[in-house]
Amino acid sequence: MKEIRLDVPNPKQAQFLLDRHRYVAFGGARGGGKSWAVRVKSILLAFRYPGIKIMIVRKTYPELRANHIGPMRTMLGDAATYKETTKEFLFPNASVILFRHCQTPADLDKYQGTEVDVLFIDEATQFTEEQFAKFRACVRGVNAFPKRVYLTCNPGGVGHSFIKRLFVDRIYNETENGDDYAFIRSLVTDNAALMQSDPEYISQLKALPPKLRKAWLDGDWNIFEGQFFEEFKDDPAHYADRRFTHVISPFEVPPAWRIVRSFDFGYAKPFSCDWWAIDYDGRAYLILQLYGCTATPNEGVKWHPDKLFAEIARIEREHRWLKGKPITGVADPSIWDRSRGDAIVDFSDRHGVWFEKGDNQRMPGWMQCHYRMSFDENGVPMVYFFNTCRAAARTLPLLRFSETDPEDLDTAQEDHFADSFRYFCMSRPIAPQRATDPPVLADDPLELRGKKYPYYSY
Repeated sequence: MKEIRLDVPNPKQAQFLLDRHRYVAFGGARGGGKSWAVRVKSILLAFRYPGIKIMIVRKTYPELRANHIGPMRTMLGDAATYKETTKEFLFPNASVILFRHCQTPADLDKYQGTEVDVLFIDEATQFTEEQFAKFRACVRGVNAFPKRVYLTCNPGGVGHSFIKRLFVDRIYNETENGDDYAFIRSLVTDNAALMQSDPEYISQLKALPPKLRKAWLDGDWNIFEGQFFEEFKDDPAHYADRRFTHVISPFEVPPAWRIVRSFDFGYAKPFSCDWWAIDYDGRAYLILQLYGCTATPNEGVKWHPDKLFAEIARIEREHRWLKGKPITGVADPSIWDRSRGDAIVDFSDRHGVWFEKGDNQRMPGWMQCHYRMSFDENGVPMVYFFNTCRAAARTLPLLRFSETDPEDLDTAQEDHFADSFRYFCMSRPIAPQRATDPPVLADDPLELRGKKYPYYSY
């Protein structure tokens, strides 16, 4: 057998090479040595398991050629044969490494019949969750080879949301097992070879605009370019003192605080019913949330309005923070629409769940959300979210600006809680407060890790 020489991996690359989880994500920042790890891992698997079939996927073929095919031809020499017509390496032991790209939906259709043992998705946040699911379906077979999926990723991109959910926040639905997933966080400073060969690279990252710098240099998954609520902070280190964080631990709500219910209706898409407690200073706390989402993000549970408002009424009768209290309700004016029969509000009225028409002006509403979320000179905002209200903490940081209206958010996203939040803010408008920049915060929200994501939480 011919020998090839490989560089010594850095500790994070070594961790990636040795990891045996079914799904492994590697990355978090630019320049962490991810592409090298993909090349070496695929080559080692090809030599270790004669006859194994491996596929490396990237968005475009030029990216595949520059990042993998060219370097691997240099690394392998004549130890394997590259076939340009089929875009694959053939090894003497019958192992195969395929190279495939997926730039359009039509490209994805070509791979439905493909069957591989190991899949590498390079720059996975460039792919949607639907594309990821279809590629993942290619990993199958009745042989004894390991069945694994490896991803490299940076914050941002169309796949940011599902990658963050699975590997960073570790929130799973009933079809997913958290024990199958591992995330290896790598920064540019972990890549000693790059630091030595191109010491100016880190200076280039430091010179980026603040949001890109946090994402590409610090590997911050809570902020990325185009983020609508870029001020949103979820920092467990500050749950107790409630400074420079919007997400906090629950506490017993004082009986004298006022309660406001905001509501955004959904059927095929999620609904969001949210209960807010107002303290004596006018500060709002999201204390409870009923959020109608299936295990698939942005997919509604399709509850009939009778069932939905019966459940809301039950919660308000039974929950110790709500029962016996006068509750003000505010909702999207569209639930009063009777142009196609009964209005949604007719069902809520039958169950004694009363609403007033919310102010649906989008730009003033979003500004009120920003006013609430801004930190004063002491690092205290005018709105908090209990960490048990997981849909709020999950969806708000993922919303992006519209590409057609630079003042609005992209309504194709999972914006249902955001709309409910907007109706609430417009029902109790405040003046902007003097803001200050928060300090560098702790890493991931550890208290939310490993929990199953329910369609409701209260």
